[in-house]
Amino acid sequence: MKTVTVVGASLAGLYAARELRAQGFDGRLVIVGEEPHRPYDRPPLSKEFLTGYAGDAGDQAGDQAGEERLALADAEEEAGLAAEWLLGTRARGLDPRGRTLLLDGGRTVSTDGVVIATGASARRLPGSTGTAGVHTLRTLDDARALRADLAGGPRRVVVIGGGFIGAETASSCATLGHDVTVVEAAPLPLVPQLGPEMAAVCAALHARGGTQLITGASVAGLRGDRRVRAVELADGRVLPADVVVVGIGAVPNTAWLAGSTLALGDGVLCDDGCVTSLPQVVAVGDVARVGGVRAEHWTSATEQPAVAVRNLLAGRTAATVRPLPYFWSDQYGARIQFAGRRRGGDTVRIAEGSTDGGGFLALYERDGAPTAALAVDRPRPFMKARRDLARAARPAPAIQGLTLAWEA
Repeated sequence: MKTVTVVGASLAGLYAARELRAQGFDGRLVIVGEEPHRPYDRPPLSKEFLTGYAGDAGDQAGDQAGEERLALADAEEEAGLAAEWLLGTRARGLDPRGRTLLLDGGRTVSTDGVVIATGASARRLPGSTGTAGVHTLRTLDDARALRADLAGGPRRVVVIGGGFIGAETASSCATLGHDVTVVEAAPLPLVPQLGPEMAAVCAALHARGGTQLITGASVAGLRGDRRVRAVELADGRVLPADVVVVGIGAVPNTAWLAGSTLALGDGVLCDDGCVTSLPQVVAVGDVARVGGVRAEHWTSATEQPAVAVRNLLAGRTAATVRPLPYFWSDQYGARIQFAGRRRGGDTVRIAEGSTDGGGFLALYERDGAPTAALAVDRPRPFMKARRDLARAARPAPAIQGLTLAWEA
């Protein structure tokens, strides 16, 4: 390959670019990014960045310093990549053979290989477009806008969605002194990830932080003309709101691939090696559905590129990846960590600490064997449990290629 194009200047895109150079690709490397920003870290957007890194969220110098902390690569590393950066440029299409990338304005990039790392976009609440005071939190520009709206005094904040982004944003808003209410459609937040018993324990963190949690409630609509004034629930309740944050999931960015021969379905469909139906096209990160699973986690974005690039350069699936699922969340001063593959019917055992306070380690088990681990403020025992789970799940080397699994 003489030219490889990475579509998406994201965490996954940056890791793919690093792997291309590390694995010996010395040709032309093009990185296309829809946002005007260099690659940055997204997890702090709902936490440290939103709260101003313990500084004044409305201070311009503090904002600039906060954004600098988000950078994933410094100038020296970027120079070492020797890449052509096309930032603020949207990909519009990929030809059926995967050899030509169509960009904004009719520009094209001829390429021998493509890494798709276009990520996902925040799902929006129907009817909320153009209403001031209504925010999603997915990008740096989203975080900038929300910080500006929260500055200048206490606000009544309604967060729609009690998942990780919603819970972390609610926690940050409460830390800043705002009156916060979280509305969750399910009986409890995070039940699919944690199961009902542990989801109830984590939901209690909202009360600890002074946030009101309303569950089993759906949103009928927003009130207000040019600016939001309230959130109306389906049962008739009306929640006054100066600021509304919508955290109801994300949609993979695949619309630009319509017309290509790639298989799409809640993401770009890939085999276990991140390879699409075209061997010269691989996909990584939030947009990739690898082996039937699309995992919107930081670890997926950092672990998949090594295998994807190896297969891209080989022109075939020479390696596969099935890392142990892992995610973490910081809420109301507590660190929540989860690893493994929980399924319905698993039993839960508190292996250390107590759910009454002070932190704990919980092990999920099936037929007497551990399947997953959840910890709240127990990082050391959790890391040991995570290593044990990874060791137990590590498959034997595949006959036609190397199967990789990571412990960290």
